[in-house]
Amino acid sequence: MASVRFTVTPTKAEDLPGLSDTSPDISSRSGARVRFGSRESVNRSDPLSDASGGAGTETPDHSSVEQGDGNSKISSVYINNSHCLDDDDFYDKNLALFEEEMDTRPKVSSLLSRLANYTNLTQGAKEHEEAESIGEKKKAGKSPHMGTFMGVYLPCLQNIFGVILFLRLTWVVGNAGVLQALCIVFICCCCTLLTAISMSAIATNGVVPAGGSYFMISRSLGPEFGGAVGLCFYLGTTFAGAMYILGAIEILLMYMAPNAAIFESKSPEGEGAAMLNNMRVYGSICLLLMSLLVFVGVKYVNKLASIFLACVIVSIVSIYVGALVSAFKPPQFPVCMLGNRTINGHEIDDSPTFDPSPAPSLVEKTTYLWKQFCQSPELNSSCDQYFTSNNFSEIEGIPGLASGIISENVWSSYLSKGDVVEKSSLSSSHLAPPASTHQPYVFTDIATSFTLLVGIFFPSVTGIMAGSNRSGDLKDAQRSIPIGTILAILTTSIVYLSSVVLFGACIEGVVLRDKFGDSVKGNLVVGTLAWPSPWVIVIGSFFSTCGAGLQSLTGAPRLLQAIAKDNIIPFLRVFGHGKANGEPTWALLLTTLIAELGILIASLDLVAPILTMFFLMCYLFVNLACALQTLLRSPNWRPRFSYYHWTLSFLGMTICLALMFISSWYYAIVAMVIAGMIYKYIEYHGAEKEWGDGIRGLSLSAARFALLRLEEGPPHTKNWRPQLLVLLKLDEDAHVKSPRLLTFASQLKAGKGLTIVGTVVSGNFLQSYGEALAAEQTLKHLMDKERVKGFCQCIVAQKPREGISHMIQSSGLGGMRPNTVVMGWPHAWRQSEDPQSWKTFINTVRVTTAGHLALLVPKNISLFPSNSEPCSEGYIDVWWIVHDGGMLMLLPFLLRQHKVWRKCGMRIFTVAQMEDNSIQMKKDLATFLYHLRIEAEVEVVEMHDSDISAYTYERTLMMEQRSQMLRQMRLSKSDRDKEAQLVKDRNSMLRLTSIGSDDADDTDGVQMTWTKEKTSHYRATHSGCSTPEGFRDMLSIRPDHSNVRRMHTAVKLNEVIVNKSHDARLVLLNMPGPPRNSEGDENCILHCSLVVLFWSYS
Repeated sequence: MASVRFTVTPTKAEDLPGLSDTSPDISSRSGARVRFGSRESVNRSDPLSDASGGAGTETPDHSSVEQGDGNSKISSVYINNSHCLDDDDFYDKNLALFEEEMDTRPKVSSLLSRLANYTNLTQGAKEHEEAESIGEKKKAGKSPHMGTFMGVYLPCLQNIFGVILFLRLTWVVGNAGVLQALCIVFICCCCTLLTAISMSAIATNGVVPAGGSYFMISRSLGPEFGGAVGLCFYLGTTFAGAMYILGAIEILLMYMAPNAAIFESKSPEGEGAAMLNNMRVYGSICLLLMSLLVFVGVKYVNKLASIFLACVIVSIVSIYVGALVSAFKPPQFPVCMLGNRTINGHEIDDSPTFDPSPAPSLVEKTTYLWKQFCQSPELNSSCDQYFTSNNFSEIEGIPGLASGIISENVWSSYLSKGDVVEKSSLSSSHLAPPASTHQPYVFTDIATSFTLLVGIFFPSVTGIMAGSNRSGDLKDAQRSIPIGTILAILTTSIVYLSSVVLFGACIEGVVLRDKFGDSVKGNLVVGTLAWPSPWVIVIGSFFSTCGAGLQSLTGAPRLLQAIAKDNIIPFLRVFGHGKANGEPTWALLLTTLIAELGILIASLDLVAPILTMFFLMCYLFVNLACALQTLLRSPNWRPRFSYYHWTLSFLGMTICLALMFISSWYYAIVAMVIAGMIYKYIEYHGAEKEWGDGIRGLSLSAARFALLRLEEGPPHTKNWRPQLLVLLKLDEDAHVKSPRLLTFASQLKAGKGLTIVGTVVSGNFLQSYGEALAAEQTLKHLMDKERVKGFCQCIVAQKPREGISHMIQSSGLGGMRPNTVVMGWPHAWRQSEDPQSWKTFINTVRVTTAGHLALLVPKNISLFPSNSEPCSEGYIDVWWIVHDGGMLMLLPFLLRQHKVWRKCGMRIFTVAQMEDNSIQMKKDLATFLYHLRIEAEVEVVEMHDSDISAYTYERTLMMEQRSQMLRQMRLSKSDRDKEAQLVKDRNSMLRLTSIGSDDADDTDGVQMTWTKEKTSHYRATHSGCSTPEGFRDMLSIRPDHSNVRRMHTAVKLNEVIVNKSHDARLVLLNMPGPPRNSEGDENCILHCSLVVLFWSYS
């Protein structure tokens, strides 16, 4: 075919040359379309002269130029527009070479246009309020405009700074000491910093919608891990809301309005329970009000966020200023001490006549404290021994920055529950009994330890995901998220570390260990250091904790809605719905109920370790996701944030895991069990999402590594196990003819090992591709129904025999190739409806033997029990005739692992000849089975030599006569071709004769390739039964002696097997192999049909 070359050059419309009349017909190709640009033309080597050059010459209008919108469009009569293409579609492209791909592959220009206009929409929920009422019109969407400072840095600061800083950090420093407190803060900050580095790498590897850590983990580790960790992060955020509310109520009832308590206790033992009840009541009311505010609208929460952030900043600044001022003018907060024991300041305040005299015996009038330690207000009454042995003293609660008190606060001072807060540097008499709770001491409410303090403090460093949650509002998210998040973590870390040092250097140790400030008359401990007044910290911390609680109640429902809308957890689907503007109403209701559980716990110290577990688990998987993506080197892993390394991610993951078990090992186990249950639930129901996750990449890498390891050496016999290739046949309606073959495969494998289910579709691959896909789907559906774990393979071939041969040769990969072929018995081999089945069967046997593979041939497979039909009794009989390497012994053992055959016994029969010692054979076989660790009954069957019966002789004779008759009556392929050529030549000669002669019947002079004589002679020589002589020759056939012996063995063996195994559930025996000469294939299939009772289920 001659090639046509087009040269496309830009030109003006008026300079357009004509088209040559000798141009090839470019419209002759069906379906082809030629497109040219609006200002481009086609130059030919022999252009016609311009129409204006020849006066008086009529030139046909070969081309016309249309002007429109400033663009020239050229329409040529030589271009076939038979497809009725629109002019814009016909002329708007100059990529004619790729025009057939335009329907499925977009142009680069259109692709870039769509990418440029891409908006990173929220996965699941709208992060911000767009319309609060139905009647309000939606405003025109503004482009993201927030920068690093306002969009990431400040939100992270607000979420990180929380209730622990104001209520528990001084207590942590007092119990752990400055050194261990610095260690606690440093470990927690390192954990969040390393997590932020990993998060920055994931967040800058593409667009991160407002799903936060859930989006990053699910898209990096898959839906199972994403759903499990996403729900853990949701529970952590929800319990964080409960913790913030409890902190706000604690500030309210302990420091702002102590008289607002509803429940009061008259005895000191009941004060703790009464306080918890007050926390429950006020906490529930506060939770309800906050939930209603979030339900009304997020925009109100966002407006209050700046106020709450200002409260946090002002409170922290007041602490630093107060610490500096204390170096010059310490605030006056005296602490009363009895010996080295701390006296409750509330009791002193209630005693207007208190006088800290050197000894109680010198006073003339008893005080309120005398009544607390003595039995009566009289001077001669009996008093507490410690009270009489020690003196009262007064120390400064805030010595100041220049006092050197840090030397006493460096080391830890852990206490047990009910211990009195003591100052070790003061002298006292230790020969006294333990203090009573009725005495006005400051007692510890819980036992403290390093691990407990880690769990309580860690929530104060969480909140690093606030920036990634706002990625939709950032002008440059891939730049702002890493910088803002890491700067926020560094800022808060510096604040925490410096606060630890300042608290240890400015505040007395007994005040630091006083959790609720009882020694300083009920003031907030950190407030005593603040400047100018403790109320700055009290009010600021109250509003900051309220704001943090609102933020948690706002973010948690949206996270749950994002998980529900991904539809990976079916029972959460209802929580994906909400109001018309996208607000998650149902998710907010569930969040409120779960937060109420945290409120009912009513203790800040008990709720904090719970959310610590959930946040640590979330951070652990963020680090794991980054490490996996880095080590797997996925082509899609190209983060803009380059300051990461897999070692940092693994270090962060290790710290997270260590902190989980350090803070609370039983909480860690519970959190892992919850995450594991969610993981298995998603895996069981089948996560249909495919996000190109790292776990799948890890599986691919592990599979590649394992396959390469298997190739290093030949497999050992100890590692041998049946890797099945199950050959199924489909009917005309694409239904599997023998589905019980898969039932057998599932019972044999018990869900383990390699199983490949294959079939062959007759035809051409280009034309039968759709049929092959349909067959593959049929196989997959049947595999799911039979619960067979494996792969399916469909091969398109012209002949089934060739397809089966190709499948046996090519199935599997490396060391995971099938070593056992399972195929059905050709039941219709005698009938003419399937004459090729026995040939396909014998050919498969030959191919399997050539490939050194085991072959399992079930007979009567339709009677095979299903997986729901266990056998309550019976036997599996094994007829061990020839040694096959142990396969026959292994099959019943594998089947008995399945519940269907578990209760069946095992019997092994072997055949002995006359010269064999049957008794010794039985002993040897029993010993052999003992070493194989197989329990079975053993029996040796003796087959005596006997004369060949007339039935055997007659059966063999009939077999050979039938085989010869079939060979003579069936024409080979060359015979059919010769017969067709005979008919064709005869007809062509008759036509030639009729043309050259008037007499159509005179054909004697025609010399044909095949004459009647030749045809008769050919048929006479090739059809022995067409004449009486041929029939007599067939009757005179004498059967071959080897065939007679084979038939005799088959008949005798059949009789013995039927006699011995008539009550067996399953009979397994060796199948005779095919003959070396292919001419005996028909005899082989008959011998096998007499012997093979494989899968004879009774």
